[in-house]
Amino acid sequence: MKRAYNSFAGGDVGRIEALSDGIFAFAATVLVLDFRTPEPADIHSEAELLRALAASSHRLLPWLLSLLTLGIFWVAQQTQLSQLARSNRDLTWLHLTFLAIITVLPFTTRLLADFFTYRTAFLIYWLNIVLLGAAVYVTWVFAERAKLLRDDAPAELSNAFRRRIIIAQTLYAVGALVGVINVPLGLALIILVQLNYAVAPRLPILWRL
Repeated sequence: MKRAYNSFAGGDVGRIEALSDGIFAFAATVLVLDFRTPEPADIHSEAELLRALAASSHRLLPWLLSLLTLGIFWVAQQTQLSQLARSNRDLTWLHLTFLAIITVLPFTTRLLADFFTYRTAFLIYWLNIVLLGAAVYVTWVFAERAKLLRDDAPAELSNAFRRRIIIAQTLYAVGALVGVINVPLGLALIILVQLNYAVAPRLPILWRL
């Protein structure tokens, strides 16, 4: 019996990893390109330079937020890919969808930096995080159901992975609700959530999130 092309396509996990590393690295690089030095013609003293730098300091918060976001989701995908015995065409396209959402992050970051106090810009950025969480959740569930995981994959990993995404997205949603009232405060709350997942302090409650 002849096998169709689609039954062979997209089986190499290594190619997903390679593309993923490239896209994450590119997105992180693009983030810093949004910082611009003041025009030399407009600066005539140390005080003017300091004022010009202070005027653009609000861009640091979206940059930090996005850098943490990239790191957290890169680790999440890396954790997932490390447990795969193989891939298939459908899972490869799901990961490509996840990476496509990653490529949008520099745009939503710039939008947030340019319109720092606007709820619309903040909520669009939050939606970007929601879509990333949904995509990484779907890829994991699909890999499990398609039996693509390694035979020695830890049995407790599945529940831990799902719980991590659900709790994180719930906390981000709380930050979004706060941001509707006060955008900088909502951003600060989401950054604290991101810092917790990045640093992973060994405290009883925070370690389990």
